[in-house]
Amino acid sequence: MPRALLDAVIHAPLRLQIAAMLAAADTVDFATMREMLDVSESVLSKHVKVLEEAGYVAIRKITSDHRQRTWLGLTSAGRKAFAAHAAALRDLVG
Repeated sequence: MPRALLDAVIHAPLRLQIAAMLAAADTVDFATMREMLDVSESVLSKHVKVLEEAGYVAIRKITSDHRQRTWLGLTSAGRKAFAAHAAALRDLVG
């Protein structure tokens, strides 16, 4: 039986953490994600951009009380890719 393939886009440790956090929630705001991962805004932005370009993450900007907040969420393709990657990891270590 062929092994499931790891997803190179998700496999980078920080992107894997981002996908895992988003898989557990509908959306997470950018500032909360940055704080939870303890990374700079620019580092998080670069990784989110890679996930967005792959079609795995949707970015939504909302203005409230004259303040703009950025929300991140996995797309359906992102959820499928994360589930497949997690299964491939389980297969690899199992």
